[in-house]
Amino acid sequence: MKRIIAAGLLLAGSTALAQQAQPAATSPPGPARPVWTVATLPQPAPLTAETNKQPNPYRSEFGYLKLPAGRVMGSTSAVAVDSKGHVWVAERCGANSCANSTIDPIMEFDAQGNFIKAFGGGLTVFPHGFYIDREDNVWLTDARAMPGKGATVLKFSPDGKLLLTLGKPGVQGRGTDTFTEPNAVIVAKNGDIFVSDGHEADRGVARVLKYDKTGKFLMQFGQPGKGQGDLEVPHALAMDSKGLLYIGDRWNNRVQVYTQKGKLLKSWTQFGRPSGLFIDANDILYSGDSESRRPVGYGYNPGWQRGIRIGSVKDGKVTAFIPDPDPNPDGGATSGAEGLWVDRNGVIYGAQVKERTVVRHMRVK
Repeated sequence: MKRIIAAGLLLAGSTALAQQAQPAATSPPGPARPVWTVATLPQPAPLTAETNKQPNPYRSEFGYLKLPAGRVMGSTSAVAVDSKGHVWVAERCGANSCANSTIDPIMEFDAQGNFIKAFGGGLTVFPHGFYIDREDNVWLTDARAMPGKGATVLKFSPDGKLLLTLGKPGVQGRGTDTFTEPNAVIVAKNGDIFVSDGHEADRGVARVLKYDKTGKFLMQFGQPGKGQGDLEVPHALAMDSKGLLYIGDRWNNRVQVYTQKGKLLKSWTQFGRPSGLFIDANDILYSGDSESRRPVGYGYNPGWQRGIRIGSVKDGKVTAFIPDPDPNPDGGATSGAEGLWVDRNGVIYGAQVKERTVVRHMRVK
């Protein structure tokens, strides 16, 4: 008998989960998700003798960020570190949505985890992707929409001044000046801006848009699908020292590598089902798998353990693995690190949606 499962899970970034947190302010629900089967789902990543068995040379520290009195951390997929070593987090206003909230979702902490400031209240619906550029400007994607806000990419100065808005606040679309669900943003050395769009699978949107430093549209590439070069839920972006663009093609259980003009160079499955990606100055790739699970349906990638996989982009070999400690990953759509950043000392920061926290992982000496 063919096994099937309706997509009734509350996904890590789904409209359903956002509605649970703020039911009165989210946009109307979209069409029902399809019924996924083994035949319609992407192929799981092939297993090797090394899968899940790489050493873990890190120790993990939980709860080191000190929030202001009376404030609680909401779900977060967004963490970054600036040139001062300060840690920045964008969280979903103490819940899993900022739709009805005026809380400032973007928070700055010093290297010891002490709170410094926050800003951005009332501007976002669903803080999602995060990036800090060479000038310490803070970039945030807002992956949901309601009247007047959302479905945008926002650029702030370190002091919280809004410098640039890509997209039209509150307007979802497939044009070059609108987004449906912007997942991630990254800025190249020359200032060009890349945005990945399309958070829900099988909705007909999976693309990467490129803009110049002023926000002028330059090009876009990608199409929904499971084939080589196709995308489905392009959830994360990273860039290596050569300027190659790495896309976390999450629904397809792979990392795809492109030139900045959209030419596919290679496709990797050894880094798991990527929710978050980061490449450090030594061209080490960090990939956060927060969704792999065995049941047929959402997250189907049997045999792959959730966690953070680490390896050089020069040879693509995974050399370290920080396993997700969740005791029952098959019981939910997400656990562990989704957003990733690594500071200049090699400390890994993981933003966790389910656990509503940021964990840092430090190499054991």
